Amino acid sequence: MAFTNEQLERYSRQIILKEIGVKGQKKLLNAKVLIIGAGGLGAPAAMYLAGAGVGTIGIADADVVDLSNLQRQVIHGTPDLGKPKVESAKESIKAINPEVEVHTYHTFVGADNIADMIRDYDFILDGTDNFPAKFLINDACVMAGKPFSHAGILRFSGQLMTYVPGEGPCYRCVFENPPPKDAVPTCKQAGVIGAMAGVIGCLQALEAIKYITGAGELLTGKLLTYDALTMKFRTVKLPRNHRCGVCGEHPTITELIDYEQVECEGL
Repeated sequence: MAFTNEQLERYSRQIILKEIGVKGQKKLLNAKVLIIGAGGLGAPAAMYLAGAGVGTIGIADADVVDLSNLQRQVIHGTPDLGKPKVESAKESIKAINPEVEVHTYHTFVGADNIADMIRDYDFILDGTDNFPAKFLINDACVMAGKPFSHAGILRFSGQLMTYVPGEGPCYRCVFENPPPKDAVPTCKQAGVIGAMAGVIGCLQALEAIKYITGAGELLTGKLLTYDALTMKFRTVKLPRNHRCGVCGEHPTITELIDYEQVECEGL
């Protein structure tokens, strides 16, 4: 595969990095990343993955753009109000990099369709805003042997971890089961500072890029937390739970579960 002159110019700042180089850029161009949730986390992640030259980006979200989204979901604009988020995101991705192939899924993500949705992708980003969706994504990725990035944000804080099959704990190893309904407030209830979504969403994009290219160390077996009020990052080591219901030595969860009929929409 030979680069065009336009590609050499577009990706020049990455190609000169010894950790990326020509080989890594080719890997990015051939890679496929699925983002579930075109909201606060998925928005910056999609934009930077497009800029980096990820060849195929999938966007799954059942929602439409509303005014309250624009405070943090930077892939959408005021003219996009009322438009499906996946279509708005696709237009923005294409504006950044017309070479990217974009697949859109304007639908609810559930136990009945997620396995087919993730099948052809190399890496999955969880940008959803509710626990049932996060556990569903985790279980589907573990069962399918797909690496993924989990992230969550609330108020002035955020967290991030990466799952790679056979190399560390999954989301369920750490959090085991969804909390009772309404036990944890949502961003809509408790609020979130918009820039927090940018910080954590960009870190998700970095994890995807590092996985694809093999550069650096991933957040595998680690939980990264960030407190924006104190500007402190903290990394906590996470042991694998050998009794985990989905990735443990004797799995008890062998089928995907819809804990609630909820939208897998972005934060």
